[in-house]
Amino acid sequence: MSVVRKHQRLQLNLVQPRTRRHTCAMDVGIDTELTVLAAGLIFVLALGLGVWKYRQMVTSENHLAHPYVDIAHRSALLYSFATLLTAVFVESSAWPTAVNLVAAGVLVAFFVTAIGSYIVHGALRDTTNQFERPDRTTTVAMTALIVGEMGGFSVLLAGFVWGSFLGG
Repeated sequence: MSVVRKHQRLQLNLVQPRTRRHTCAMDVGIDTELTVLAAGLIFVLALGLGVWKYRQMVTSENHLAHPYVDIAHRSALLYSFATLLTAVFVESSAWPTAVNLVAAGVLVAFFVTAIGSYIVHGALRDTTNQFERPDRTTTVAMTALIVGEMGGFSVLLAGFVWGSFLGG
């Protein structure tokens, strides 16, 4: 086949619509689909926070965004990929869909809550260190975050280990 014919065939394939056998692009469970959706939504939030950070950098005298705007942007980027990693463990878990959804949901809820708190501090410009004057609420919130995030992921990790190495 000549180079020209290969090029024409390639162009033809690029413009024809894809066909799918099912409604989702992935052949995975609803628990995984929802976790991947959460990762995508958090990533879009991170991109928007990047715009906010950029605007503050352009307009401030020192060309820096407020520390919590920067933290919100970076944490959203990291949490989006952590959520995507969580989706891999959701899909690989041997536990029922409901267990996986709850475990992933707890993780994602704490990820989003943390980002939200950073956004609030960035918008209010009320502190550059939220632990400067910790109180009982801060201690309870951080304890819940630690237990929720580590517990939620541990459930998924155990489901992966059970399905892949022990019970499978």
